[in-house]
Amino acid sequence: MLFVAAESRMLCGGKWLENPVQTLNLTPKDKTMAPLKIKKGTSKHSAYDLRDPHAEGLERHTLAVVVDNEAGVLARVIGLFSGRGYNIESLTVAETDHEGHRSRITVVTIGTPSVIEQIKAQLGRIVPVHEVHDLTVEGASVERELALFKVTGTGNDRIEALRLAEIFRANVVDSTLHSFVFEMTGTSEKIDAFADLMRPLGLQELARTGVAALSRGAV
Repeated sequence: MLFVAAESRMLCGGKWLENPVQTLNLTPKDKTMAPLKIKKGTSKHSAYDLRDPHAEGLERHTLAVVVDNEAGVLARVIGLFSGRGYNIESLTVAETDHEGHRSRITVVTIGTPSVIEQIKAQLGRIVPVHEVHDLTVEGASVERELALFKVTGTGNDRIEALRLAEIFRANVVDSTLHSFVFEMTGTSEKIDAFADLMRPLGLQELARTGVAALSRGAV
């Protein structure tokens, strides 16, 4: 037998009525609530898994596109991404064949596998495009990015900035009594890590070139 105290009074028809203590008969099994059996991947705030188990996950891909170096080509490539809502995480372009007047565009994009395939197919249909390579799936590749960091500070912050720069192999390319400009070449993750460490030490500006990438091996 378990006694449960309810509200001692209740309002009914504009008058307060006394509500006696209610007595409930509960078995020992009813006294303890069984824990929720939540499947893996669900939230503890909900008993339902609303995510589609067949949904595709997002992937990061590095695409190398060889195009004619002529006016409007870059705008057409960018327009393909923006017009269809594709995200560009990084974009670099420069002429790599002066005699053939061809440029290499390196694009880092994020999307589902089906979206990535659509991007590659649509890039290949642009007339000035000669080659489209997905370096992420074609094999091992090398990716590098150049970044410049302007860090201002004095005292211990200045000393700590120099110490961290030495650890990350960043070069000092400009120095004043109150600031440094560091140059670093490395992966995007390395540059992100160095930037996170420099922010509390006085990071004022950051410039990045974007990813440049090549496939590894003889081919």
